[in-house]
Amino acid sequence: MDIDQLPDHIVYSQKVIEFVTVAAETCLFLEHADEISKTDFVEKSVKILPLLYLNASLVDIPEPVFDEIPERFVNEEDYQFVREQVEQLLGNDDTYLEVFHPDMALSDTPIAAFISENMADIYQELKDFAANYQLGDVDIMNDALVACLEAFREHWGQKLLNGLRAMHAVRFSDAFGTDKDADEPATKKSIDRNTFLNFQHDDDDELTNLL
Repeated sequence: MDIDQLPDHIVYSQKVIEFVTVAAETCLFLEHADEISKTDFVEKSVKILPLLYLNASLVDIPEPVFDEIPERFVNEEDYQFVREQVEQLLGNDDTYLEVFHPDMALSDTPIAAFISENMADIYQELKDFAANYQLGDVDIMNDALVACLEAFREHWGQKLLNGLRAMHAVRFSDAFGTDKDADEPATKKSIDRNTFLNFQHDDDDELTNLL
């Protein structure tokens, strides 16, 4: 269906559709991180994360419909699956010094943070949003958008920027791409996970080509 033929509701607006598309592509990317090399992961991350931040920041938060928060779909196993794949890929580069942590004002020493945790936090919010959005109920889609964008303002937008800053340093370091293991995909675990987001994957060729 052409975007001009979609119902007149914010959840079907062009800005929201573009945000959903990038969110879905980000989830696919993180769910299959163990299938690519560290070099490819970093290079794609520093491209897709700015797109995600831009698209999230362009969408106005609508008024919620329900008093209850939208259903959560991501469990602890899903979260750890993504976190562990990224941690394994990045190795020592997973750790960086955090300057925007709330406890920094009370600390005399730098606080360590982890790209893998940032990415898993982002994934959790995006997948919960996309799973509710996929249900096709306008009111549920609306409130899922509200929850995702409020969480973006409160925490995952900052975590995205923090992780991007750390991966920018990795990407443009003199040692980037010289690691003997950097061009090999991470060892795959026994979990073989098919994403519920495949419904959008075939329509995202233009975005994928940018990455």
